Parts: sequence; structure tokens; C-alpha cells
Amino acid sequence: MADEALVRAVWRKSSFSGGGGVGGGNCVEVAHLANGRVAVRDSKNPDAGVLSFSRAEFTSWIARLKTS
Repeated sequence: MADEALVRAVWRKSSFSGGGGVGGGNCVEVAHLANGRVAVRDSKNPDAGVLSFSRAEFTSWIARLKTS
């Protein structure tokens, strides 16, 4: 993925991620990129790397997570 798409990304974190405490703040951030892809990263370590999905792949991934 081109770094340019990530530089312009607007990252969102779930309102359910909470802050501190047991399990709080353990969340991912999601960005809808200009190239039509969806990027996901660890909110606690945003420089560790990014997963990139097509919109269809992302929708399928979320559906599988919900059934797990």
C-alpha cells in the first residue's frame, strides 16, 4: 500500500474501546482510504503496521468476527 494513502488517512476508534482499566483502551483504529481500501491498525501501537482490506474483504472479516 502506498504511504501516501496512509498519510492522508483519518483514523477512527470505537467508542466502546474505553480508556484505561482492565481491557480498556484495547482497540483497533479504522480508516477508509481514498483508494477505496480500508486500513486497520493497533490503537496502542499505531506505528507497528497496518492491515489493508478491500471494502468487501473488510465487511466479510467483520461478519466473521461477530460470529466468533
